Amino acid sequence: MKLEIKIPSAGESITEVAIGNWLAEDGSWVDKDQEIAEVETDKATLPLISPESGVLKILVKPGEKVQPGDIACTIDTNAEFKPAVKPAAEKPEKRIIPVPETEIPSAEISRPAQGGSFVKVTPVARQVMKQHNLDIDAIIQGLRKITRQEVEMVLSNQAKTPPPVYTELTAGRPVQKTPMSPLRRKLSKRLVSVKNETALLTTFNEVDMSGIQALRKKNQALFQEKHGQKLGLVSFFTKACAEALQLFPKVNSMIEADDIITPDFVDIAIAVQTDKGLMVPVIRNVHQLSVAGIEITLADLAQKARTSKLTIEEMTGGTFTITNGGVFGSMLSTPILNPPQSAILGMHNIVDRPVVVNGRIEIRPVMYLALSYDHRLIDGRDSVSFLVKIKELIESPLKMVMEGADPEKILLDL
Repeated sequence: MKLEIKIPSAGESITEVAIGNWLAEDGSWVDKDQEIAEVETDKATLPLISPESGVLKILVKPGEKVQPGDIACTIDTNAEFKPAVKPAAEKPEKRIIPVPETEIPSAEISRPAQGGSFVKVTPVARQVMKQHNLDIDAIIQGLRKITRQEVEMVLSNQAKTPPPVYTELTAGRPVQKTPMSPLRRKLSKRLVSVKNETALLTTFNEVDMSGIQALRKKNQALFQEKHGQKLGLVSFFTKACAEALQLFPKVNSMIEADDIITPDFVDIAIAVQTDKGLMVPVIRNVHQLSVAGIEITLADLAQKARTSKLTIEEMTGGTFTITNGGVFGSMLSTPILNPPQSAILGMHNIVDRPVVVNGRIEIRPVMYLALSYDHRLIDGRDSVSFLVKIKELIESPLKMVMEGADPEKILLDL
């Protein structure tokens, strides 16, 4: 019996998806509940699961645009199980030795392609090429390795995996063309629309990180022992933003048609860089979480993002966003909004800088902060005051447990 595996629905608003990557070979045996492919949408990557054991027949190429409900592959449940044969480990590269065309050596050989570059051709591939009077350039220009599979793909014009397309430029220099994933296409459109449709403005400040660093150093071992998770920096900024957003609700608001929507909750999206692009999972009800709760939730979402396990729900919504370019060494930036949100906080690297403390010059670890915001909704007073409150809470982190208030003033009822 052949089971038809269809592209799963990814939500009402998503009408086009693509197979990002097949995790099993065409014609190979797959087990029940095995993850066989990654389905890319403009919001997330969803797994394609085999419902039964059998032999896989792939019908959709990676990168090909399809719709939910289209048949991606079939599973032949009546096929006989055949264990996969592990390929021999590749040997280190050796210098190229010319071999007569009439000989078929036991190892792969190299031949010069058009433009002077070298590609590898397996013995079996050479045999098939010779039978059909094909040379290397007739298969594909620029491929570094040609196997029998690639040769047969050209002959049948039904390639399982489309190889990179190379375009020769001047002086024989190739460039690689790869189709844009649905996620990257959607991201591109959103970024352009943000620039064109919002009054984007950025305000800056600096924060002394010595208090947070001392707090982390003092409690890191105990925190890891209790929570099984390292204590990072982003969780402190997330907590500080949750407190500040309640004090400055306009920064937590968004424009919808001619209305201003102001949530009574704080859902903060955290930008996470992955191999497939920027993912922005959302931590819900941050105003109700402790720093430890934020850290644990963030670690879980970041791991899901990097392994393409995020669900649509985990990336939907968010009233405010935090992005951390400092992990890549960024000193300063003007982060772009994550629509329909009206503001985003940019963190940057920490650098020892000379600062004046009580009239004396001292060396302190300093981070520059950037708040980009939509000036149609958020005025300069609110944006600057919000960023100053973040600075205050990070430099005096114990205020976070007092809902942003000064503990001394609470003590003295001031």
